[in-house]
Amino acid sequence: MNKVLKILIPVLLILALLSVAGCARQASETSVPYPGGHVPTSAPPPAPVILESKGATYDSTSRLVSSDSGGGEIDRKIVKNGYMTLEVNDIAAAINGITAIANGLNGYVVSSSQRGYPDVTYGQISIRVPSDTFDEALNQLRKLAVNVPSESTNSQDVTQEYTDLQAQLRNLEATEAQYLQILQKAEKVEDILAVQRELSNVRGQIEQIKGRILYIERTSDMALIDVNLQKVKPIGGTAWNALETLKSAARGLVSFGKALADVLIWLVIFSPVWIIILVVVLYFVKWRPRRAKASKK
Repeated sequence: MNKVLKILIPVLLILALLSVAGCARQASETSVPYPGGHVPTSAPPPAPVILESKGATYDSTSRLVSSDSGGGEIDRKIVKNGYMTLEVNDIAAAINGITAIANGLNGYVVSSSQRGYPDVTYGQISIRVPSDTFDEALNQLRKLAVNVPSESTNSQDVTQEYTDLQAQLRNLEATEAQYLQILQKAEKVEDILAVQRELSNVRGQIEQIKGRILYIERTSDMALIDVNLQKVKPIGGTAWNALETLKSAARGLVSFGKALADVLIWLVIFSPVWIIILVVVLYFVKWRPRRAKASKK
């Protein structure tokens, strides 16, 4: 019996050691440690980039997130333009009327011109009016005309460009603030000059973007209307004017007198030449034949 125990006890110890080693190996294969002693979890999704604008905010997918006004719409920027050709009886009076329309709608005249001789027969005027009165302005302009041969309008949505420019402006202003902080801490002259050079470049971009934003705001708030003016042609062609006919006849008489005077002056100046030519012609036509007849007798 003692001999059997002596043989079984070592065998059982060997089997126990082998089972423990197998479990340790399986645990090491299923849980390989990472640097730092922990297994990293899945990375969180990147946070969306938020772009704020007037009345709304946008994330990095350019999707409408919220609106400060409480609704889902944003303040859109629409540039409106109109083009009209009007036939009127009096060009000057029409220009004055269009100017009055622009002033009455809180607008202004951009440019105006008149051309034509002897009477003004063509005119052009450009006005700007608030965009919300664009249709009303067109209606009032039509009432000034005897006829409207042509009219066209167009509009351009620049909301996206306006929003992008605002985002660029905020980024550049943040960059400017960072450069200012660096400039306060800089001690070396070369570092100060380098920061000032970058700061000047950023400020130049800020001014350009501000100028473009201001232009979009002005053109979207004030619509442009270009008006070409033509004088109405009378029925049956150009109207008859006795005074103009008398003036034309007088001008023709003066022109005839000038031409006759020119001819007489030329004749007087070249009179020696004409006399010589006349003598030669008379000699061969009259005098020489008479002498020939006289010599035969």
